[in-house]
Amino acid sequence: MKGELIAALVIAVFVAMFAIVSSTTGGEWAGADDQAEDVIAHITGGTYQPWAEPVWEPPSGEIESLLFALQAALGAIVIGYFLGYYKGRQKSSE
Repeated sequence: MKGELIAALVIAVFVAMFAIVSSTTGGEWAGADDQAEDVIAHITGGTYQPWAEPVWEPPSGEIESLLFALQAALGAIVIGYFLGYYKGRQKSSE
C-alpha cells in the first residue's frame, strides 16, 4: 500500500507540474536542438556553419518523432525489466 501511495503522489506531482509549465509557457514545446540552434544563430548573427553533417536524417518529422518515441519505449522496457527483476529477486530471498 505504501508503494502505491508513493506512485500516486509522484504521478500527481508530475501532472501538476505539467499543468503549471504548460499554462505559463504558452504551450510551446521545442526540443533542445531547436533551442540550441536559435541561441547559436542569435550569438553568431546567422553566420555559423556546422562543421559536421549527420550521417542519416529521417525523411520526415513524423519518422523522427517515431524513432524518438521508440527509443523512449525501449528505455522504459529495459528499466522496467531490471526493476521487476530486482524486486522479484528481493521477494524470493525473503
